[in-house]
Amino acid sequence: MPIATKNIQEAQKKWGDVTPARAGEYAARGAAAAQTWETNAIAGVPIMLQALQAANMAARIASGLRRAGGAKFARKITSVGQSRFGPGITAAVTDYAERFGPFLSVIQGVTLPGRGPRGDPRNYQRVNAVGEALHRARLASTASGS
Repeated sequence: MPIATKNIQEAQKKWGDVTPARAGEYAARGAAAAQTWETNAIAGVPIMLQALQAANMAARIASGLRRAGGAKFARKITSVGQSRFGPGITAAVTDYAERFGPFLSVIQGVTLPGRGPRGDPRNYQRVNAVGEALHRARLASTASGS
Protein backbone atom coordinates (compact mmCIF):
# COMPACT_ATOMS: atom_id res chain seq x y z
CA MET A 1 0.00 0.00 0.00
CA PRO A 2 1.45 3.43 -0.93
CA ILE A 3 2.34 5.85 1.82
CA ALA A 4 -0.24 8.63 2.10
CA THR A 5 1.36 12.06 1.84
CA LYS A 6 0.38 15.59 0.92
CA ASN A 7 0.88 16.48 -2.72
CA ILE A 8 3.83 18.73 -3.53
CA GLN A 9 1.70 21.89 -3.73
CA GLU A 10 0.26 21.30 -0.23
CA ALA A 11 3.69 20.45 1.19
CA GLN A 12 5.20 23.53 -0.48
CA LYS A 13 2.48 25.81 0.91
CA LYS A 14 2.77 24.44 4.46
CA TRP A 15 6.56 24.68 4.39
CA GLY A 16 6.39 28.26 3.12
CA ASP A 17 3.72 29.29 5.65
CA VAL A 18 5.06 27.57 8.78
CA THR A 19 8.85 27.56 8.51
CA PRO A 20 9.53 31.34 8.52
CA ALA A 21 7.88 31.59 11.96
CA ARG A 22 10.52 29.23 13.35
CA ALA A 23 13.44 31.66 13.11
CA GLY A 24 13.81 31.82 16.90
CA GLU A 25 13.92 28.03 17.17
CA TYR A 26 16.48 27.94 14.34
CA ALA A 27 18.71 30.44 16.14
CA ALA A 28 18.46 28.72 19.52
CA ARG A 29 19.08 25.21 18.23
CA GLY A 30 21.81 26.36 15.87
CA ALA A 31 23.70 28.15 18.62
CA ALA A 32 23.34 25.17 20.95
CA ALA A 33 24.63 22.78 18.28
CA ALA A 34 27.73 24.78 17.31
CA GLN A 35 30.28 22.73 19.24
CA THR A 36 28.75 19.43 18.17
CA TRP A 37 28.80 20.65 14.56
CA GLU A 38 32.50 21.55 14.77
CA THR A 39 33.46 18.24 16.40
CA ASN A 40 31.45 16.18 13.93
CA ALA A 41 32.63 18.17 10.91
CA ILE A 42 36.29 17.66 11.87
CA ALA A 43 35.69 13.95 12.53
CA GLY A 44 34.07 13.65 9.10
CA VAL A 45 36.99 15.06 7.11
CA PRO A 46 38.47 11.62 6.22
CA ILE A 47 35.06 10.43 4.99
CA MET A 48 34.61 13.60 2.93
CA LEU A 49 38.03 13.11 1.33
CA GLN A 50 37.14 9.50 0.48
CA ALA A 51 33.87 10.65 -1.06
CA LEU A 52 35.63 13.28 -3.17
CA GLN A 53 37.96 10.62 -4.56
CA ALA A 54 35.12 8.25 -5.47
CA ALA A 55 34.73 7.21 -9.08
CA ASN A 56 32.94 9.68 -11.30
CA MET A 57 32.85 12.34 -8.54
CA ALA A 58 33.88 15.21 -10.83
CA ALA A 59 31.01 14.42 -13.20
CA ARG A 60 28.56 14.11 -10.31
CA ILE A 61 29.61 17.46 -8.85
CA ALA A 62 29.36 19.14 -12.26
CA SER A 63 25.90 17.60 -12.75
CA GLY A 64 24.72 19.00 -9.43
CA LEU A 65 26.08 22.45 -10.29
CA ARG A 66 24.30 22.38 -13.64
CA ARG A 67 21.07 21.27 -11.93
CA ALA A 68 21.31 24.17 -9.45
CA GLY A 69 22.09 26.50 -12.33
CA GLY A 70 23.18 30.09 -12.61
CA ALA A 71 19.60 31.32 -12.95
CA LYS A 72 18.74 30.07 -9.45
CA PHE A 73 21.95 31.60 -8.12
CA ALA A 74 21.06 34.99 -9.63
CA ARG A 75 17.43 34.74 -8.44
CA LYS A 76 18.51 34.00 -4.87
CA ILE A 77 20.96 36.91 -4.87
CA THR A 78 18.29 39.39 -5.91
CA SER A 79 15.38 37.91 -3.92
CA VAL A 80 17.19 37.04 -0.69
CA GLY A 81 20.88 37.90 -0.71
CA GLN A 82 20.58 41.58 -1.51
CA SER A 83 18.44 42.30 1.56
CA ARG A 84 20.73 40.21 3.79
CA PHE A 85 24.00 41.65 2.47
CA GLY A 86 24.16 44.77 4.67
CA PRO A 87 23.04 43.08 7.90
CA GLY A 88 25.43 40.20 7.19
CA ILE A 89 28.36 42.58 6.81
CA THR A 90 27.38 44.39 10.01
CA ALA A 91 27.19 41.08 11.87
CA ALA A 92 30.64 40.10 10.58
CA VAL A 93 32.62 43.24 11.45
CA THR A 94 34.33 41.58 14.43
CA ASP A 95 35.01 38.42 12.42
CA TYR A 96 36.55 40.52 9.63
CA ALA A 97 38.99 42.21 11.99
CA GLU A 98 39.84 38.92 13.70
CA ARG A 99 40.49 37.01 10.47
CA PHE A 100 41.95 39.76 8.24
CA GLY A 101 43.96 41.54 10.94
CA PRO A 102 46.84 39.03 10.95
CA PHE A 103 47.17 39.26 7.15
CA LEU A 104 47.13 43.05 7.30
CA SER A 105 49.89 42.94 9.91
CA VAL A 106 51.99 40.76 7.61
CA ILE A 107 51.39 43.09 4.66
CA GLN A 108 52.29 46.14 6.78
CA GLY A 109 55.58 44.45 7.73
CA VAL A 110 56.72 43.93 4.12
CA THR A 111 59.46 46.17 2.78
CA LEU A 112 58.73 46.57 -0.89
CA PRO A 113 61.48 46.79 -3.51
CA GLY A 114 61.55 49.95 -5.61
CA ARG A 115 58.89 50.63 -8.21
CA GLY A 116 59.74 50.68 -11.89
CA PRO A 117 57.93 52.40 -14.74
CA ARG A 118 54.62 50.98 -15.91
CA GLY A 119 55.11 47.47 -17.33
CA ASP A 120 58.56 47.05 -15.76
CA PRO A 121 59.19 43.49 -14.52
CA ARG A 122 60.54 44.92 -11.24
CA ASN A 123 56.95 45.80 -10.32
CA TYR A 124 56.14 42.10 -10.14
CA GLN A 125 58.85 41.76 -7.49
CA ARG A 126 56.69 44.00 -5.31
CA VAL A 127 53.72 41.68 -5.74
CA ASN A 128 55.98 38.69 -5.12
CA ALA A 129 57.29 40.20 -1.87
CA VAL A 130 53.74 40.46 -0.49
CA GLY A 131 52.79 37.00 -1.76
CA GLU A 132 55.86 35.36 -0.25
CA ALA A 133 55.34 37.05 3.12
CA LEU A 134 51.70 35.94 3.24
CA HIS A 135 52.67 32.41 2.20
CA ARG A 136 55.29 32.18 4.97
CA ALA A 137 52.75 33.44 7.51
CA ARG A 138 50.19 30.87 6.34
CA LEU A 139 52.71 28.04 6.64
CA ALA A 140 53.73 29.24 10.11
CA SER A 141 50.11 29.42 11.29
CA THR A 142 49.36 25.97 9.85
CA ALA A 143 52.42 24.52 11.60
CA SER A 144 51.34 26.06 14.92
CA GLY A 145 47.79 24.78 14.49
CA SER A 146 46.06 28.18 14.51
